[in-house]
This record gives sequence, structure tokens and C-alpha cells, in this order.
Amino acid sequence: MFLAIRMANRKEKSKELEKRTKQFAVTIIQLAGKLPNKEAGMIMKYQMIKAGTSVGANYREANRSVSKADFRNKISTCMKEASETQYWLEVAVEAEMLPWRDVKPVYEECSELLAIFTSSYSTSKKSQISQIS
Repeated sequence: MFLAIRMANRKEKSKELEKRTKQFAVTIIQLAGKLPNKEAGMIMKYQMIKAGTSVGANYREANRSVSKADFRNKISTCMKEASETQYWLEVAVEAEMLPWRDVKPVYEECSELLAIFTSSYSTSKKSQISQIS
């Protein structure tokens, strides 16, 4: 009974995080739309949207993984893409293409998502190690 409740809670949290990462993707697309339509801005748009939307797509794939190793691989990709998104947000601000006030809430959400994925990855690794022992 306890295990069934725990699994239901995990699925509910996973669905919530899927919605959250999808909203993050939408927000990234909207923010990228504010970048200038010059060559550098177009490149930044492409990179920012590519990395920012990949976070949610890979998280959705992680939730449908066929093994724990597959799950860890997808979560690892989520971590990398979130980190890359942060990089492009930082570059956009430092290059004065976007004001920090517009980027800050998106950057903070990205940081929170990265922390969640890092924690999930670590928990999954610990679970693997304890099963081996």
C-alpha cells in the first residue's frame, strides 16, 4: 500500500515537472523573440530556443525511459541543456541584447530546474549503488 502511494506521488510530481518544463520552453521562446533580428541575435535565438526547449523534451523522454540507465542518461541531458540555456541567457545579458530584469526570472527558473535534475540524477545514482551493494 505504501509503495503504491509513493509511486502515485512520484507520477504526480513527474507530471507537474513536465508541465513546468513545457512552460519553461514557452517562456524561453517568448524571451528569445525579444532578441534583435541581426545576425548575432538570430544565432542567439536559435541556440537559446534549441537548448531551452530541449530541457522539457528530454525530461518527458526520461519519464518514459526503459531502464534506470536510460533515465539517468536523459536526466543528464536535461542537466546539460539547462546549463547551456543559462550560458546563452548570460551571454545575452552581457552582450546587452537583453536586459537583466527580463532574463532574471527565466534564469532563476532554469537554476531551479537544474537543481531538481541534479538531485534526481544523484538520487538515481545512489539507488543504483545501493542495489549493487
